[in-house]
Formats: sequence, C-alpha cells, structure tokens
Amino acid sequence: MKYVDAAQVQKKMDARLSVNKIAKSLFLLSTLIGLVVLVILFYRVISQSMGWIDLQFITNKLSTMADKAGIMGAIMGTLWLMLVVAPITMFLGVGTAIYLEEYAKKGRLQRFLQMNISNLAGVPSIVFGILGLTIFVRAAGLGNIVLAGGLTMALLVLPIVVVASQEAIRAVPGYLREASYGMGATKWQTIKNIVLPASLPGILTGVILALSRAIGETAPLVVLGIPALLIPLPDGIFDKFTVLPMQIYYWTIDASLVSEYANLAAATIVVLLFVLLVMNSIAVIIRNKFQRRF
Repeated sequence: MKYVDAAQVQKKMDARLSVNKIAKSLFLLSTLIGLVVLVILFYRVISQSMGWIDLQFITNKLSTMADKAGIMGAIMGTLWLMLVVAPITMFLGVGTAIYLEEYAKKGRLQRFLQMNISNLAGVPSIVFGILGLTIFVRAAGLGNIVLAGGLTMALLVLPIVVVASQEAIRAVPGYLREASYGMGATKWQTIKNIVLPASLPGILTGVILALSRAIGETAPLVVLGIPALLIPLPDGIFDKFTVLPMQIYYWTIDASLVSEYANLAAATIVVLLFVLLVMNSIAVIIRNKFQRRF
C-alpha cells in the first residue's frame, strides 16, 4: 500500500505556487507596459494640442495658414460617412446573421458562408479600399464622394456586425423559441418578437465596435483618393468630403514642412477621441437600457 509523501507533495505545491507567482508578475508587467504606453500617448497628444483646440478650430474650414485652419469640413464629412455606414451595416449585418442562424440549413453551404464571413473580418482594410475603388469609384462611376466612401467602409465593418449578431442570436435560450412556437407564433413572429429583443444588447455591441473601427480608418479612404484640400462643406451623400482620420494623416505628413501642423494633428486626434467617446457612450447607454429590459 502506497502512502502520500508529504515532502513530495509540498515540493510540488511550492513549484506550482512559484509558477503562479511568475505568471502573475508577467501578466501584471504586460498590463503596466500597455498602460504606460497609453499614458505617454495621451500625454503627448494632449500636450501638443494645448492652446489649439478652441471654437475657431472647430468651426473654421481648412486653410493653408495653420493659425486659421479648422476641421468643420472633416467633422461634417465624418458625420455624413457614418450616416451611410450605420444603416447599411445594421440592416445587412443583422439580416445576414438572422438568415444564417434561423433560416439557412446546416450544411456545406452554410459552413462555407460562415467561414468566409469570419475570414473577411481579418482582411486588411486597404484591401477593402482597393475593392471600393474598383467597384464604387470606377465601375459605378461614383467618384470619391460620401456614398462611395460609406459603401466601402460598410463592406469593411460588415463582417464584425454579422459575427457579433450571430453570437448574440445564438445565445438566446432555445426554450424562448419553443414557448413562442407553442403559442402558435410563426417563425418570423418568433424572430421579431422574441429573438431580436433578447439579442439586441449583443447586436448593439457589435454595431458599436464596427462604427468605432469605421470612424477611425484611414487606409481605405487613402486608396479611394479622398482629399484633404480646401473643399466646400459636404451637404449630402453625393458631395466630395474629407474625414477626421484623413485630416490627421495629411497634417502629420505636412508637419515635416510646417511644425504647427503637428499641433493641428494632435488637436484633431483629441477631437476624434472625443467623438468616439460620445458615440460609444450613447450606444452603451442604449444597450444597457435594452439589456435591463430584456
């Protein structure tokens, strides 16, 4: 009969505790490195933008003179772009997720579609820019207008919305569907009245992440040839436009010629971060409201 060797057990326990302490220290170090880099980045941006963010900077148009340059055109272009991206991604993304989860038969076709959608979420953004340039700018003849940029950005973030919506729909308990069917509801009535309300918090989370990525992307718009010149303010989806990330990009490049452009770029970054914070805060409030309700 074998007995437990207390010394051997203690030795193994000490080894496990040592490994645990090492892992904990490594994870803490990784977190601290990320926080330090983030703090340095924020400090650098905010310090460079001090004295440049004011009402004139927000309301003025673009100018070749750094002290008179403003970002109203970029702000309006960003808002118009989001007005195109948001409805397209929501309707197509949620609709695709509903079809794949509720209507599509499980088989090779469904797995093929699912695999490709998941892979599209990892495709570099510049590839979508080339796709938008080929289809919307050249083939459709739209040019570098808000509609072309919005459609391109919608293609970029659509897989994120689809995958997030699928996960949210899949998480709805099966007994809710069965109870609805048991009361005589049709499949569409069950989806509309039971599945969608229950999965709405997860769907909104996916939409938030998608719009946050779209509002900060630059590479696809560079490929489309979106300008950052002295252009009129956009009044609709068929006007030429620029956006905040593009303005940051061009001002960063021009900073090598005029040092003040670095301050303008930093001030624009602060404004972009504020816009993202406001958008995410509003969306999170809406999401939490529905989450408490359902």
